[in-house]
Amino acid sequence: MRTTSSSVRCSSSCSSSTSEFDRNHNHQKMNMKTRKNVMRFSQARSQRNRSIGSEHAMIDRDELEIGQSAQKNPSQWLQRARESRESERVGVLLLNLGGPETLDDVEPFLYNLFRDPDIIRLPRQLQFLQTIVASVISKSRAPKSRKAYASIGGGSPLRRITNEQKNALKAAIRRKGFESCECYVGMRYWKPFTEDAIEEIKRDRITRLVVLPLYPQFSISTSGSSLRLLEEIFREDDVLKRLNMQHTVIPSWYSRPGYVRSMAKMIKKTLESEAFVDAPEKPVVFFSAHGVPTSYVLEGGDPYKDEMEECVKLITDELKMIGCEGYKHVLAYQSRVGPVEWLKPYTDDTIRALGDQGTKALCAVPVSFVSEHIETLEEMDQEYRELAEESGIEYWGRVPALDCDEIFIDDLADAVVEALPSSTTTTSQSQSSKNTTTSTTKEIVPSKTSVDEILSAYDSKDLTIPTREFTYETDDVLPFIAVSAFCLFLGIQVRLGIEGIFAPGAGIVPDGLGGSDFFPFQ
Repeated sequence: MRTTSSSVRCSSSCSSSTSEFDRNHNHQKMNMKTRKNVMRFSQARSQRNRSIGSEHAMIDRDELEIGQSAQKNPSQWLQRARESRESERVGVLLLNLGGPETLDDVEPFLYNLFRDPDIIRLPRQLQFLQTIVASVISKSRAPKSRKAYASIGGGSPLRRITNEQKNALKAAIRRKGFESCECYVGMRYWKPFTEDAIEEIKRDRITRLVVLPLYPQFSISTSGSSLRLLEEIFREDDVLKRLNMQHTVIPSWYSRPGYVRSMAKMIKKTLESEAFVDAPEKPVVFFSAHGVPTSYVLEGGDPYKDEMEECVKLITDELKMIGCEGYKHVLAYQSRVGPVEWLKPYTDDTIRALGDQGTKALCAVPVSFVSEHIETLEEMDQEYRELAEESGIEYWGRVPALDCDEIFIDDLADAVVEALPSSTTTTSQSQSSKNTTTSTTKEIVPSKTSVDEILSAYDSKDLTIPTREFTYETDDVLPFIAVSAFCLFLGIQVRLGIEGIFAPGAGIVPDGLGGSDFFPFQ
């Protein structure tokens, strides 16, 4: 899809400026359409400076120079406009959760996480306490989380690895003919934030954007959360509207041939490694995926479970094709917390069950993670390995995350190139997106489509997207009791008046004792 010239996007009127051109003898032969397009640049310049601000002044100066050039040589300007429409500035936005890079980052990272109303949903009347609750919970969880991050080197490697993936992907895409392609990283809860990535995209004047969540399988709790944020940005950002940026989303890519081949290749390498040389039997291939609450799937129609099961089947079929036959495999879900039911079977329960059945060798596969981070380096390598040993499993091997595997990255580049023709405007109406979704696909999550289409797919099928369920640990109970007690106290105070429960005769303060007698510092 060709991008729209800046002159077409300018909305100011040029009726008053036409007379100036009529008085200029050198431009008597200019046609009316050209004169209008030329003058829109100079009129839009001051308007854009006011709305965009100094950060985007470079864009305005470029347009001024083009406008001056157009007045001197209209035919040359028209030719440059045509070339501008034919040239595309392609960008790729990689989405991920984010993670603290140092131990000092742990608490603010947790604060950002719990400040999200989709993580902790307070009643409407108490939403003003969102930041207070986030602060209390992040402080209570920080010590345990710091200990976990300290055990893997003092911080999450996710940002470093994602930047490496970004650079490798950019190089791969450029080799495929998109020499000006740029890639960006947007994290949901830590630096660089999604908002920071969007600012870079605006500065680079990207005209066609491919949004690529770094989650192989789609879930409304991972990819969906970031897409909700993008939906809000696209709707409210005037600069993106002026750029008329086109975009498309690749919501999941677990069935990509490169991803499947890369996973099978790394599993085979681990199965044939020294970890299992002395094993008395073939190891069980143990796929461990990040879990989600069961309500997401049963009530919200989240396709995560179906996509995960299909993904495992594709990988095991590929293993057979490359000579790894006769291996049993199991899929389980890790990282559950709190009292709500999550997808089963649980990873820890499955490890114990395999030990009870006499399994002696286990090859762990982090199937839903493409980067090393806390859940692979600490949860799998430490907690689950220790649990396996306690359960009688003597031989343990863990398949590395894909990180910058060459086959994997090259296939992601292919996915980006294939997605480009599907680009749609960021300002497309949700209603048209809904109509397109319901008429062209039966998928819950359409492939290679816009943010609006993905999110409206749920609405068009009358599916209820459940609020992310906050799951607490034991350390969180006391802070929640404290916050609840404060809310109760505040409510009583408001109901009883300015002195509240401390008013004489209110039940706390005896009659005859109150005011300055009870509060001597008033």
